[in-house]
Amino acid sequence: MSDSRHYVVIGGGIAGLASAIWLAEAGKKVTLLERRGSLGGRTHAMKVEQVDDLPDNGQHVIANGYHHLFRYLSSVGTREFVRFPEAGVTRWPDGRVKVINTSAFAQGMLFGGHPDAGIGDKLRAARATLRLGWQALRQPDDLCELTTDQWLQRIGMPATAREAIWDWFALGIAAEPVQRGSAKVLADLLATGIRLSVKHRTPFSIGYPTIDLDSLYITGAERAFNRHGVQVRHRAVARRIHIDDGTVTGVSLADGTLVPADAVVCAVPNSSIHGLLDELPEHPQIYTAAEKLSYTPIVSVNLYLDRPLGTQAAMEALIGGTGVIDEVFDRQIMHGRNTDGGTWLYCLTTSGAYEQVHKSNQEIVDEQMALLRRYYPAAKNANVVCGHVVRMPKATFSQVLGTHGLRPAQQTSVPSLVLAGDWTDTDWSATMESAAQSAAKAVELLLTLPPSP
Repeated sequence: MSDSRHYVVIGGGIAGLASAIWLAEAGKKVTLLERRGSLGGRTHAMKVEQVDDLPDNGQHVIANGYHHLFRYLSSVGTREFVRFPEAGVTRWPDGRVKVINTSAFAQGMLFGGHPDAGIGDKLRAARATLRLGWQALRQPDDLCELTTDQWLQRIGMPATAREAIWDWFALGIAAEPVQRGSAKVLADLLATGIRLSVKHRTPFSIGYPTIDLDSLYITGAERAFNRHGVQVRHRAVARRIHIDDGTVTGVSLADGTLVPADAVVCAVPNSSIHGLLDELPEHPQIYTAAEKLSYTPIVSVNLYLDRPLGTQAAMEALIGGTGVIDEVFDRQIMHGRNTDGGTWLYCLTTSGAYEQVHKSNQEIVDEQMALLRRYYPAAKNANVVCGHVVRMPKATFSQVLGTHGLRPAQQTSVPSLVLAGDWTDTDWSATMESAAQSAAKAVELLLTLPPSP
């Protein structure tokens, strides 16, 4: 029996794009509502007129365990544009550089990966790392009451291993410093990574896109929408999802119009959920969770320099208590970008940028350049041709202590209304994979609805 339902997806971020594409691939009639003039949500490229370039609004990395994200990339035809390098680099302020083979990354994590670590520290790191993995799989009852810092202290992780790997690794996962981040977030991700590695017999690895984010996530989606007849409505600000007798009937927009709907995927960030679900019986609990999850600021900087830094890899982690930069990304290596224009692009991201987000663009650029000069001799005489600063005060939901158990499920009490987004309950923290997995769960729920009359 054919399905005559009209499926409406609210939100054009990754969760919304994936939901719309997978519903359309299943032969459903789909309309996507996006409040902005373009798709992508918090994931897109931005034109920098001064250098006539199209950098991203923030650097993305992709783990080889992101299977739902890879499904999305396959659906939009861009799976081939993700590369997993053979090696990564860590740098220290005194100029030391350590090249880490990705196939031996797990071994490096086991023994701490610090060049100053003696045999004692290495053995203590190995014991603590094994304990970390064991407790991730069999989590102590009080783990959700600990910060990441407290958990690492409790298992006896030595300072050398924390400096070289665990503190910045946890910062990258939770987008929060270890003193604020919840230990449960790190534990859940480690558990997911271990299970996937065992299931697929593949060691953990990190890759990156070789094209800009618009080309990776959006352009192919737009082509897929055209193929499948998905209607995209830009500048469509959804205000409320209407429900009658336990069934979705439509979506009201800010301009007063009503979009008829028989089923809805609400794929908006937790910062935009209020008001949309007022007719859903459990909306107070969902709104409270969205508010308690709060937001984490991230600041990204695209630095166009007049000379190369002398990087050895596409991704280089800066170690040594900088507290600001997780990694430096060399866009020339990542994208095969030519430098005929005389500029070299380096992308830097600050996670948990509570102080930095309030600074001026020039202060942020000066601060990042000062840090680069501590690590790269070539940066000492480098000049900034253009500093492109991107502030995202609500970049993702906050994953601090006390947020465990708040993320709502995709399923609601109304079978034809489902939620999606990285802030909903998934196996991952606030990642692209979490957004894609939430979409997969939401679509699966709608596809199990009984045939429409």
